[in-house]
Amino acid sequence: MTRFALTLEFDGTPFFGLQRQKDGPSVQQAVEEAAQRVTGEDVRLHSAGRTDTGVHALAMRSHMDIAKAMTPYRLMEALNAHLRPDPIAVTACEIVPDDWHARFSCTGRSYVYRIANRRAPLTLERDRMWQVGTPLDHDAMHRAAQALVGLHDFTTFRSVHCQSDSPVKTLDRLDVEREGDEVRIHAAARSFLHHQVRSMVGCLALVGMGRWREEQMAEALEARDRQALGLNAPSHGLYFVSATYPGDA
Repeated sequence: MTRFALTLEFDGTPFFGLQRQKDGPSVQQAVEEAAQRVTGEDVRLHSAGRTDTGVHALAMRSHMDIAKAMTPYRLMEALNAHLRPDPIAVTACEIVPDDWHARFSCTGRSYVYRIANRRAPLTLERDRMWQVGTPLDHDAMHRAAQALVGLHDFTTFRSVHCQSDSPVKTLDRLDVEREGDEVRIHAAARSFLHHQVRSMVGCLALVGMGRWREEQMAEALEARDRQALGLNAPSHGLYFVSATYPGDA
């Protein structure tokens, strides 16, 4: 049995998230079915993170165990052939030690959230950015975001359906930048709560619109109450960017 680490890129628009779902298609199901057709084996995909319906990934790290003798390149090419026409691509594949685990060995995860700050309808980026027509003060958003960096109880920014044992997380980075009409929010941590990034982005957008004072981000955090949440940003602007592991450069 050989353990292969995969890097997946996908457009989350047609999927009910990464994990297998009872009521709709998922990225995991598509990859596992492609692997079954390639190897003839029942293969289980494990991934660094879970994504909601409509969330995208630039480089999701995953792994699967395969008994059939294959080179990483051959496996990658075969999976990509069988994944068509689903918007999923295996962009890298390598053999890793048996104790390497895409989820449990992961020491850091990063996301980016993309906002189209314009009134004109989206065409090329439709379903890939959150469109906000009201002008956003990205500098105010960035200043407000810094209140969330560090070790905190993120109950306010946690979904009621979150399965994490604790709402306490350490947020390593939450930066807001603008390039033309696009506002990007970068978030990095060892792990995140369910809906944490989208909830933080929604409240930062309220700051950017002038509907919240900058200090209200800290006040919402300190409330430790989901009722204090101002807005949960839609899923289609969120991208899983990268996962890091011990020994990575």
